Amino acid sequence: MLKNIAARGRSPKLTKLHKYSVAGVATLGAATLAFSLAPGGSHTTTDAAAASTAPVAYSGKQIKGVESDVAGTSAADLKAKTIEAKHKAADSAAAAKKKAAQAAAAKKKAAAQAAAKKKAAAQADARKKAAAASRSTQRIKMQTVSAKTYANNLDGWIRESLDIMKAKGIPGSYHGLHKNIMRESSGNPMAINDWDINAINGIPSKGLLQVIPPTFKAYHVEGTSWDIYNPVANITAAANYAADKYGSMDNVNSAY
Repeated sequence: MLKNIAARGRSPKLTKLHKYSVAGVATLGAATLAFSLAPGGSHTTTDAAAASTAPVAYSGKQIKGVESDVAGTSAADLKAKTIEAKHKAADSAAAAKKKAAQAAAAKKKAAAQAAAKKKAAAQADARKKAAAASRSTQRIKMQTVSAKTYANNLDGWIRESLDIMKAKGIPGSYHGLHKNIMRESSGNPMAINDWDINAINGIPSKGLLQVIPPTFKAYHVEGTSWDIYNPVANITAAANYAADKYGSMDNVNSAY
């Protein structure tokens, strides 16, 4: 009756774990049987065989340890390389910063040199202009110093008076002045007439061209002395009077 019940029910399906358990039990039983049947002297071989066929329980742990060591070594190398890379990057940054600082310093130095050069050029130009101005001033002074001079005698007095007459537009020549001077005073600038009608009237003629004081005052030429006995002032005033009355001292051949 049990047989029929078993036939009617479905056998439970063995799992993979169950299969391994059954196989293990069977193997263990076979090994036990073989050990019991083996002669006394043969246990070493059996043990060796069993040892060779038995799985190493700790081999997996050892491999895992090795893998852990390898992994640890790799991580340490990676960390070292990372640190080294950071150091290199820091060194590169420091070098770049130093190079930039040197470039900035060189640029600043070049700018300072250019400014100094420009300033020196400006100073040189200023000195050059000052020197040119100084030379110009010196030339002006030299021209002033080298102004025309006249001898302190009849010839010099006539020539100086002629230059003044020319500047003032008063006509006359050296010959006309000289002949009238020699007739009136013989070339004596201090000559005075104390006997003619002018002298009788209290206004005697004076100087090289015997000019009375009212005439000298009326025809005095600016830039000359107000002293009637001054040779140049006397000649120039007399020539101015003669130009007004006779057209020129050259036209006077007697008392005027």
